Amino acid sequence: MARLVYDSATGGSCPRCQKQLAKCRCAEQIAANTRPVGDGVVRVRREVRNGKPVTVVLGLPLRADELAALASKLKASCGTGGTSKDGAIEIQGDHRERLVEWLRKAGHDVKLAGG
Repeated sequence: MARLVYDSATGGSCPRCQKQLAKCRCAEQIAANTRPVGDGVVRVRREVRNGKPVTVVLGLPLRADELAALASKLKASCGTGGTSKDGAIEIQGDHRERLVEWLRKAGHDVKLAGG
């Protein structure tokens, strides 16, 4: 079965969805659905930003949507605000001990990182 691979007027086409490469969103969909690969250890550290403490959770093997859902649960358990971005969860305030306990109960291998 013959299919169009390249057209000089429009450029190449995606082998997966057959759309023009400029309109194809396959790579974004694949990236959103893959889990990040790490060493299996979740690290919880405290940082100071603008003079205020922030607890950062790194190394969770979760997709972006799962990470956002877990961030909501962690924020509710700490009773504070925060966000999930760039593969990390940021919780306002110093809540390392509470987060380590919560993540261990959820079945994650957790280590305290940093100071």
